[in-house]
Amino acid sequence: MQQFQPFSLNLKGRLLEADRPLVMGILNVTPDSFYDGSRSFDTDTVSRRVEQMVAEGADIIDIGAYSSRPGADDVSVDEELRRLAMGMEIIRHITPDIPVSVDTFRARVARVAVNEMDANIINDISGGDLDPDMFDTVAELAVPYVLMHMRGTPATMQSMTDYNDVTADVITDLSVKLNRLNLAGVADVIIDPGFGFSKTLDDNYRLMESLPTFGEAFPGRPLLVGVSRKSMLTRLLGIAPDDALNATTALNTIAMTLGASILRVHDVKACVEAVKVASRFLNSF
Repeated sequence: MQQFQPFSLNLKGRLLEADRPLVMGILNVTPDSFYDGSRSFDTDTVSRRVEQMVAEGADIIDIGAYSSRPGADDVSVDEELRRLAMGMEIIRHITPDIPVSVDTFRARVARVAVNEMDANIINDISGGDLDPDMFDTVAELAVPYVLMHMRGTPATMQSMTDYNDVTADVITDLSVKLNRLNLAGVADVIIDPGFGFSKTLDDNYRLMESLPTFGEAFPGRPLLVGVSRKSMLTRLLGIAPDDALNATTALNTIAMTLGASILRVHDVKACVEAVKVASRFLNSF
């Protein structure tokens, strides 16, 4: 069992300090995300979704305009930016100060999102592999960066699951990239093992069991866990994503006992409650 390690993120001079795991609510401004309950593709739906997440206690909103599910349609840079502009305008109208993470692997989108849309964090599923300009761009923008592990692209990732040792291989890959980010001058890096991305069912659970090893390999770096309604739950239980809230909450609670710092979820209320209970339990020891 791991005690929570407090951390802080510098959001352009505004400090986000965490003395418990943070809840990152997912806002997909796309028509084709894997979980249809998270799709918010018109202004009314986006507004209701943002209002709900804020009311339920989200610490961060993670907005994505490019679906990374296998088989999803490609989206042009201009279309991704158009969707983001719509979503970001609504977010900032409803809640001007909440930290917003933008889920993108494109450096141009990252630049526009931070400089013109008031985004605070860049969340890159590719760990810099899909755009060679991403690391330098994030360094120039001086914003926190979520470094996630993935092989290939969303279309090819599930054919690239051949590991010698999934935990060791993922940590090695992320370590090399973290060194590059450090050299580029990126100060705040959040580590994400990439659950569900180029991983088998067994790989995902091995990585979850190994979360303390990630904490040891990346001391002082927050660990982000994103398992909400994913196939590592639905395939194990033989259920649809719509029915995976209980399993998500169970696995998020386990993740917190193993050192998770940020939980990326579709269901904010359930996760906020789990954080309160787990934090009370962990702080008792």
